[in-house]
Amino acid sequence: MELTKLSKGQKGVVKGLKASGALKQRLFSLGIVRGATIEVVDCSLSKATIEVKIGNTLVALRDSEAKDIEVEAQ
Repeated sequence: MELTKLSKGQKGVVKGLKASGALKQRLFSLGIVRGATIEVVDCSLSKATIEVKIGNTLVALRDSEAKDIEVEAQ
C-alpha cells in the first residue's frame, strides 16, 4: 500500500520506492529505505503534506512523494 493510506499514528515498514532519480536519492538520504520503520505523525488538513518519523528524524513529504513509498502496515 502507499504511505498515504496510513492513518495518523500508524506505523509501517518500507517495502519499496517507486520514485526515481533525484527524488529517490533524497528519500534514501533521509533514511527512507527498504526495511525501515516509518510512522505517520501528522497530516495537513488538505492532505497536501504528511509528516513522518523515521528513527529519530521527522520529515515532511508532499502527497505526490508519499505516494511513491510502498509500505506494509504494522
